[in-house]
Amino acid sequence: MKRGCIDLGGVTPHNIKQLKLLNQVVFPVSYNDKFYKDVLEAGELAKLAYYNDVVVGGVCCRIDVTEGQRRLYIMTLGCLAPYRRLGIGTKMLEHVLKYVEEDDNFHCIFLHVQVSNESALDFYRNFGFEVVETKQHYYKRIEPADAHVLQKTISKS
Repeated sequence: MKRGCIDLGGVTPHNIKQLKLLNQVVFPVSYNDKFYKDVLEAGELAKLAYYNDVVVGGVCCRIDVTEGQRRLYIMTLGCLAPYRRLGIGTKMLEHVLKYVEEDDNFHCIFLHVQVSNESALDFYRNFGFEVVETKQHYYKRIEPADAHVLQKTISKS
């Protein structure tokens, strides 16, 4: 498949169903209505990825404050299988990294990845994420149930 045009667009009440369908196909866990309600209010922290004007991926983040530190949590970042390795995930993650860089008030970015998901682990490692913890039985109803916590600390210049 030749490189196509990759664009990111906002999540709106008009296209939230596309995000829901995408997440159902891409992720082994399902997300509840509150998740999607929050996503609609996330602004720049939730994006749909378009490949030649077709929705093929999405990223959803939220701001998490723990012990006085602002952290960005990547709730979902995924792309339909036939469109992987085309730079779509990179484009979504770069959007998140740029957001954090411009805000300049984040301690780190973190996310959970199923321990068996080697391709996702490799993908995030390429961007400087490290496994900082492994949570046993993090996922319900899927095997393996364990998740690595990946984190990228934001260096203050």
